[in-house]
Amino acid sequence: MAKLVEFCPSGEDYLRFGVLAGDAVVEIGESERGTLIGWLQKGMARLDELHAISDLITQGASSVRLQGHERRIFSLADVRLSSPLMPPVSVRDFYAFEQHVRTANANRGREVPAEWYEIPVFYFSNHMAIYGDGDVIPYPPGSEALDYELEVAAVIGTGGRDIPPEDSEAYVLGYMIYNDWSARDIQRQEMRVGLGPAKGKDFAQSFGPYLVTPDELADRHAGRPGVYDLEMVARINGEERSRGNWRDLHWSFGEMIARASQGVMLHPGDVIGSGTVGTGCLLEITRGQGPWLQPGDVVELEIERLGLLKNTVGEK
Repeated sequence: MAKLVEFCPSGEDYLRFGVLAGDAVVEIGESERGTLIGWLQKGMARLDELHAISDLITQGASSVRLQGHERRIFSLADVRLSSPLMPPVSVRDFYAFEQHVRTANANRGREVPAEWYEIPVFYFSNHMAIYGDGDVIPYPPGSEALDYELEVAAVIGTGGRDIPPEDSEAYVLGYMIYNDWSARDIQRQEMRVGLGPAKGKDFAQSFGPYLVTPDELADRHAGRPGVYDLEMVARINGEERSRGNWRDLHWSFGEMIARASQGVMLHPGDVIGSGTVGTGCLLEITRGQGPWLQPGDVVELEIERLGLLKNTVGEK
C-alpha cells in the first residue's frame, strides 16, 4: 500500500517525490527532476518498490535503501506537501454524478439533456494552475461568485489508447481529492455563448493531500471499474455544506477512461476528474444564488481513505 506525495523539506526550495507512511515521508526523487511525473515516465513496474518502502516504515524501520541508495526520511511536520503531482500532463474533468447534473440543470429551468445519458462528457482544464493542501487560492479577477467543487480524481499511471472500461483499473496509479474551483458568474457568461467553461475555471484547481494507490481502497470497491463506497464531505469555515458518496457515480471511472482514451493516447500523469458529487458545490445547494465564497474562507474537502484537502480563499 502506498500514499504518494510531492513535498519540499524545510530549508530546501524545490519539490521532491516521496512516499508517506504514517507520520514519515521517505524521499524517492534524488534531484530537482525527481518528481512523480519523472518516476512515472520510467514505468509503473516500480510501484512494488514504493509499496515495500511504505510497509518497512509502517513496521518501524529507521532507514531504507532503494536501488542501492539510502533514502532520506523526514517527519511529516518538517515538510510542506504540494499537489501530489506538479504539474499533471493534462486534466480532463468529467460531469459524471447524476444528482449534480439534475440539480444544475433544474436551476437553469431545464431537463438533463438526453445526450448526457448517452456518453460521458468532459472539458479540458488548466493543468498549470495547480495548488496543493494548505495553499491560498487566488480570487479570480472580475468575479464575485467563487465556488468550490467536491470531486475525486484518478491519475493515469500507464499510457494507453482505446482502453475498454473493464480493463481501465490496470491503467490507474491512484486517486486523490480534487477541488475544481469555479467563478460562477464568469462561467455563466461564457456558457451563454455555447463554448466553455474556460476563464470561469482557468485560475485554480487543487489536488491532495496525497495520491492513494487502489489497493488501499480495494475492500470498499463498489463493483464497477473505479467506483468505491466512500463518503465525501465539504466544509466551509468548519460547517458542513456538502455530503455525498463516490459510489453514486452514474458514469464509472472505467467509462470515463474509455471515453477519454477513444482515438487518442492517455499518458502517465494525465488526470481524470469525476465532476461534482451531488450537493458538492454552492451552485447546487443555493440554487445558483449564493452567497458565494469570500476572502478568508477556509474550504475543506474530505473523502474517506483519501484524506482532507484544505485551502483558504485569497484576497480580491
